[in-house]
Amino acid sequence: MNININDVKNGMTVIIEGNLCLVLEFQHVKPGKGPAFVRLKFKNLRTGSIVEDTFNTNIKLEKAHVDKLSMQYLYNQGNMYVFMNTDDYSQLEVPSETLEEQISYLKEGLELEIQMYNNEIIGINLPEKVEYEIIETADAVKGNTTSNAMKDATIETGLVVKVPLFINSGEKIIVTTRDGKYYSRA
Repeated sequence: MNININDVKNGMTVIIEGNLCLVLEFQHVKPGKGPAFVRLKFKNLRTGSIVEDTFNTNIKLEKAHVDKLSMQYLYNQGNMYVFMNTDDYSQLEVPSETLEEQISYLKEGLELEIQMYNNEIIGINLPEKVEYEIIETADAVKGNTTSNAMKDATIETGLVVKVPLFINSGEKIIVTTRDGKYYSRA
């Protein structure tokens, strides 16, 4: 389906020069002199590169229909990660290259969305906040009483997160998957 470039919105998936792209920023610019134009910042979903480009307002882009499947993470086998469809219990293997930095948030039983375009896996959407158990943490330094003192803690997936001094090994915490930061105790 073709759409006018003026109808593009942030978060939309479109085909730009044959590449599947996610629109990160859309800006319609009307300078004092000359014709209006559109400035787009988009991410190529196959290569992961982020590009900024300008386009005339009279061009059309092809809108890409991306399917989102509810899946549950089961386990990894080498560089393949196995997910189960929560509707029909079928399993799907995803290569580690597709998951990139999101691997460090995967734990058994985690429910998430897998994005597919024409039966090609293009990425996953993690929940915004996930509960993890702390496996190891450094001891608090005696006398460190600054108002926001933090220490390193390793969660069950191996990711190292900065946590407040009062958090100890064995506790459960909530981590935001967008930036990998401590949110609260569970």
